Amino acid sequence: MAHPGNHPQCAPRRIATGDSRGFSLVELLVVIAIIAVLVGFLLPAIQSARESSRRSQCTNNLRQLALAMHNFESSVGHLPPGSTAQPDPRDAATPHTFYRWSTLAHVLPHLEQRDLLAELDLSLPMYRKDFSIPPENRTPLAVLLSGFLCPSDLGDRVNSLFGPTNYAVCTGSGNDGGSPFTADGVFFINSEVRLGDIGDGASHTLLVSECLLGQPVAPSTARSEIDERFVYTFASAAPLTQASCDGSALFNFTDPPGFSWANGEFRSALYNHYRPPNSVEFDCVSAKLIAPITERYAGFGWRSARSLHPQGVNAARVDGSVAFFGDSIDPAVWRAISTRHGEETISLE
Repeated sequence: MAHPGNHPQCAPRRIATGDSRGFSLVELLVVIAIIAVLVGFLLPAIQSARESSRRSQCTNNLRQLALAMHNFESSVGHLPPGSTAQPDPRDAATPHTFYRWSTLAHVLPHLEQRDLLAELDLSLPMYRKDFSIPPENRTPLAVLLSGFLCPSDLGDRVNSLFGPTNYAVCTGSGNDGGSPFTADGVFFINSEVRLGDIGDGASHTLLVSECLLGQPVAPSTARSEIDERFVYTFASAAPLTQASCDGSALFNFTDPPGFSWANGEFRSALYNHYRPPNSVEFDCVSAKLIAPITERYAGFGWRSARSLHPQGVNAARVDGSVAFFGDSIDPAVWRAISTRHGEETISLE
């Protein structure tokens, strides 16, 4: 009689491999466990490397935008406007602020987009008085431009009629209630700031930074259920007040933040430094509904620089350099670097 310990069924199973020795099931499980642990260690490193690459591309996009603005200044004599407002010679009833062409639209030829600018008729208002888009501009306005998109974000349109943007130009501190007319930054409605006008110094003044692409919100959504990073609230006052912004329960449900690179509004291609980077407060906008035709529907706003990069945002200075500004930056410094001639004493070391 065979000894029970020598019975063939009691011998450890071997997994056939080509090698006559094989692997036991326990050994295979150990190898799988080791691989899983290694993958667990490697995934964060891989994700970090990918984010580093995306952040580098975002930095390059900002650098190219700053260079395009400098080239515009060299050819025209001043930096491009933050937005435009003018009478429509075809229809005197069109509010002047319905032109709204952004800095990004004006620098297209300096971004190797001359053909697109040729299609885009800036002599027309962006919106007609009935809020429709002139048919001549519908196709170019919908173009998706990779140079206006940060690869860490969605990378796709958030309004079917427009090409989106992650980049917005700086209007300043926002201390004037978020006015697009009297802003203390480099860009505002019909601005024509020259490099020589920037008294605070080119290395201490910001041109353009990142903002996140938004998400539409159902009108019935409670404020407590909304992620402040991807929406803006509508205030009842223009200029803005903290009370009017805090008390609003109205949010965007048609045009999410960043919906149009061509639109020189705080909803799209303008931002300011009233709040710190990646603020936990909602962005806030309003409009002058009852005003002379020269200012009617002008958009006021407090819009923060935001990104999906960990703990900060990229931004380009007037001198063309790009830096990463952390969420914990001193609010006084953050506001100081937004103004063109505030004469603040600051250190960015």
